[in-house]
Amino acid sequence: MDWLDLYVEGDTHPRRFDKPEALRQYLTKVERMGEEGIGALIEWGEVAPPMTRRRYKVSRLGAAGE
Repeated sequence: MDWLDLYVEGDTHPRRFDKPEALRQYLTKVERMGEEGIGALIEWGEVAPPMTRRRYKVSRLGAAGE
């Protein structure tokens, strides 16, 4: 399984998710990000203002932490 690490501007520790749906749910409920920002982040791996209120970056991490 590939893990998804979410880096949020100003936070040095990533939040880790086991599937894109869990990441999407977190971004919607906790970060209150709109669909446009979520789609861009998942597609491009990074999104920033003015599309979102902060800079976000997602990276894939292999099952063994590779």
